[in-house]
Amino acid sequence: MRRLPHRLRAPRGLSAALLTVLAVVAALMTATPPAQADTTICETYGSTTIQGRYVVQNNRWGSSATQCVTATDTGFRLTRADGSVPTNGAPKSYPSVFNGCHYTNCSPGTALPARISSISGAPSSISYGYVSDAVYNASYDIWLDPTPRTDGVNRTEIMIWLNKVGPIQPIGSQVGTATVAGRSWQVWSGGNGTNDVLSFVAPSAISSWSFDVMDFVRETVARGMAGSDWYLTSVQAGFEPWQNGTGLAVNSFSSTINTGGTPGEPGGPAACTVSYATNVWQDGFTANVTVKNEGSSAVDDWDLAFTLPSGQRVTHAWNASVAPSSGAVTASALSSNARIAPGGSQSFGFQGSYSGAFAQPAGFSLNGTACRTA
Repeated sequence: MRRLPHRLRAPRGLSAALLTVLAVVAALMTATPPAQADTTICETYGSTTIQGRYVVQNNRWGSSATQCVTATDTGFRLTRADGSVPTNGAPKSYPSVFNGCHYTNCSPGTALPARISSISGAPSSISYGYVSDAVYNASYDIWLDPTPRTDGVNRTEIMIWLNKVGPIQPIGSQVGTATVAGRSWQVWSGGNGTNDVLSFVAPSAISSWSFDVMDFVRETVARGMAGSDWYLTSVQAGFEPWQNGTGLAVNSFSSTINTGGTPGEPGGPAACTVSYATNVWQDGFTANVTVKNEGSSAVDDWDLAFTLPSGQRVTHAWNASVAPSSGAVTASALSSNARIAPGGSQSFGFQGSYSGAFAQPAGFSLNGTACRTA
């Protein structure tokens, strides 16, 4: 996120040859499309899009030292992060990936800005890659404003620090602790001269997580730092480095905005049941997953979030796209199965590898709503 300074994806003789050619052609036609080539950005505020729905930005706003980000199919990595700034001031930059609008740069097809009261859920997932030879935080940046603006600085900024390395702290001072989205956080509050900032700091590093952004938005409203008639304008995730930072990575990111109702009402996420059937062999397995909509309204453009147990990795999926390959993953509908009718279901599957003892995911959430496991 660009900031004003602040803490500041024939004949008999020819038959054998002809069959060979046809087999090669068929294989080429059914082969998986090549992955998008990685794109490296070194311009101060340079950006690119990934997955046709998110923006990756270099966003080197607090330093003149060279910084480069390389956008991948599912996220980005810092491939160069020169220089350092004092740890009692603002960071060098905020290389990040976002859904929404930032300084008139809006991600493709985004539902943002959206009025807070109209958002029934905003499920997001993240998988980070950390380094030890830098001073930085790994954080979400969530922006709220009284107006549906797509430019400039919003009135209130929510930061969620999933990790911090080095002698750094959020803007303002600690005002207490809170349990939000099922986790405990230190809560900091302050301002930087241009906007109010409410920060939630994890007591220990979180490398991957799936959660509902609206849990933090509602907490902010409850603390009087935003109104339910305000607008959510962007959901961003990345790093604030003070010193170095090369090698930091967002391995994967997802963000969805569900508008038009509350849970159980039209447009909102429905109650759901997930059946997870596996076939396991030494070092490998398949999983067949069925998601049933137990609600009274259809679920469109569904995303099923879950965390694979340690040591498991997805190698191939069908009837859904599953990313990243390990950790906190999200299975997203294809255009052919994007709707789950009331009382109906959709199924997908994947093949994977594992090490150690095999286990199943502990839980699932459909468009941000926890599901019952059958």
